[in-house]
Amino acid sequence: MNLEYWYLFPTAIGIATIAMASGVEGATFFTPLLLIALKLPPEVAIGIGLITEVFGFSSGLFAYIRKGLIDFKLGRMLLLVSIPMALVGTWFGNIIPANVLKGILAVGLFVIATSFLKSPDQHTLELLDEDIKTTQEEKEPQTCITDKNGKTYCYTIFHRIEGYLLASIGALFLGMVSTGLGQLNGFYLLQRCRVPSPVAIATSVFIVAITALIASIGHVIQFAQAGGEELQMVFNIVMFTAPGVLIGAQLGSIVATKLSQEKLERAMGILFIFVALLIMGELII
Repeated sequence: MNLEYWYLFPTAIGIATIAMASGVEGATFFTPLLLIALKLPPEVAIGIGLITEVFGFSSGLFAYIRKGLIDFKLGRMLLLVSIPMALVGTWFGNIIPANVLKGILAVGLFVIATSFLKSPDQHTLELLDEDIKTTQEEKEPQTCITDKNGKTYCYTIFHRIEGYLLASIGALFLGMVSTGLGQLNGFYLLQRCRVPSPVAIATSVFIVAITALIASIGHVIQFAQAGGEELQMVFNIVMFTAPGVLIGAQLGSIVATKLSQEKLERAMGILFIFVALLIMGELII
């Protein structure tokens, strides 16, 4: 057993705690960290980030399954396009030149940072939920979800074609640079599809978790084919990051109730801009 990367265990706990509390994909943190701190090749950093994310998201996924908030029918609808596009993104990530891949990741981080800096505060989200309720009441609901507390959410799915398109784009970037699907899912499900926010968030976690799992399998296959030192390094890192994110995911749900979501998202936006600038700086120098 190689203990060279032992410090990634507490690091993974911290990252997963922040990621679960803020609702952002864990690989959005891990991939830049592995690129900048460990100087790993982009395709290796992206693969490890995705593999690690799967462990963290699985914890959140089971929590939402227990709460009964996932719309599996809507999730399966979007998975029909997100899974194949994630595999295409994985393939692209393996053939695109390293510097180009870094540039795409940096641009993606800028976009995610902008979405965090412009994300609605709690009051705005409550108003959005009220607007969604009013909009949905104007139509005969096609879907009703009842959670474990007995609360029922009824709604009609809007803009299906747009949903397929956004899920395809997000999954392509997920497979290619390990992030993007969660943010586009959130925009579509809440603002375009008009799904109540508890169901929208839970369903998005389901879609991202399954898509990331399939994409990570694609990366695992590539690592296995490469074999040798690369495969061993991936194992040495994941053996510390995987248990770390499992712990951090549980802590994140607790931290989320203690911190201001608005301030946390603003801080994440500033952090991602800084990281994106670091990556772009490496390309310029």
